[in-house]
Amino acid sequence: MQKYAEAVLKVGVNLQPNQVLYIQASTEALQFVRLVTKEAYKCSAKNVVVHFTDDEVTLMKYQHATDDTFMECPIWYKIQREDMIEKRAAFLFIESEDPDLLAGVDPKRIANYQKAVGEAMKKWREAVNVELVSWTIIGVPGRAWAEKVFPNQEDSYDKLWDAIFRTTRIYEEDPVAAWESHNQNLHERATYLTKKKYRKLHYRAKGTDLTIELNPLHIWIGGSTRTQGGVAYTANMPTEEIFTSPVWNGVNGYVTSKKPLSYAGTLIDDFKFVFENGRIVEVTAAKGEEVLKNLVATDEGTHYLGEVALVPHESPISNSNLLFLNSLYDENASNHLALGSGFPYALLGGTNMSREELTQNGINQSIEHVDFMIGCADMDIDGILEDGTVEAVFRNGNWAF
Repeated sequence: MQKYAEAVLKVGVNLQPNQVLYIQASTEALQFVRLVTKEAYKCSAKNVVVHFTDDEVTLMKYQHATDDTFMECPIWYKIQREDMIEKRAAFLFIESEDPDLLAGVDPKRIANYQKAVGEAMKKWREAVNVELVSWTIIGVPGRAWAEKVFPNQEDSYDKLWDAIFRTTRIYEEDPVAAWESHNQNLHERATYLTKKKYRKLHYRAKGTDLTIELNPLHIWIGGSTRTQGGVAYTANMPTEEIFTSPVWNGVNGYVTSKKPLSYAGTLIDDFKFVFENGRIVEVTAAKGEEVLKNLVATDEGTHYLGEVALVPHESPISNSNLLFLNSLYDENASNHLALGSGFPYALLGGTNMSREELTQNGINQSIEHVDFMIGCADMDIDGILEDGTVEAVFRNGNWAF
């Protein structure tokens, strides 16, 4: 845990001297939050601000609060987050929650509250999209989460810690050095793809036949990135992906999920989207269909894609053969896409463009950004160049180059 805390502070948020650290975490992660807080002050943090949530309290709210409670986000939450942005804090988000916490809750309550929070967090998403602040998402085991990943096993909590340490390179002799090497490898592959300037990607697998258009100015990103102030940070720990943003109205065909999606305390599984000119025109799911349809209906932007990410099937997380039931981990075991907001920094000059200019250049706008996993061992992906030349990017789920 000590090495994990150090890696999170040095590689993840890359906390700077006299900088504020904002932590959002479940009470399940209390011990680790205390450890990170101690290490942050050792790194000369100016202040550590912690916002705790609790699964039982959250469930009680959804079960017993009045309907109008879910129509608005508490104003203090919005003010707190915006204050942290003004202070140029580093943001650490720790995920420990039960992935199926809100099973059985009225999907309308979930949808209304997710939309309210999304509206309240607009300035936060804008700050992230123009790389104003450093931020990192990590996982720390929660008891209920661990029991779902390792069912009917007395040591499920310890096993989930072990899996998290393995996926985040904490067992390496020098985790920070291991992460620097890993990030460099991801940078090199992203640079290669950016230079190729594919105009389209064509995905084929069982249940999937999808074409995604890319803007000529698109940039592929992988591993660490930098804030406007030049501070390198790694937004996801773990990360195995190379990603960019597609042209919002340039997606056609159909795609089927390959792993469950844990969204807002609900598991959604075995789902399919049909796209026409970028827009989702059909949604089906074997589990959680109403929640998924409500997600797609959040705003106009959630009817379109904001991210396309490439992850080889032979990635370390995939090879663990574990289903984490958490997008941070499962998306790094599988090619994935995301509904909702695109990334201005995935477009040359994008961070200096207005919202209108971004839309004109294909970057989707939304209050949501939700990843879902589509990769599998039989997936082939072709890259189509400006002149129509077709090149293999993925074959049988893995890089073709």
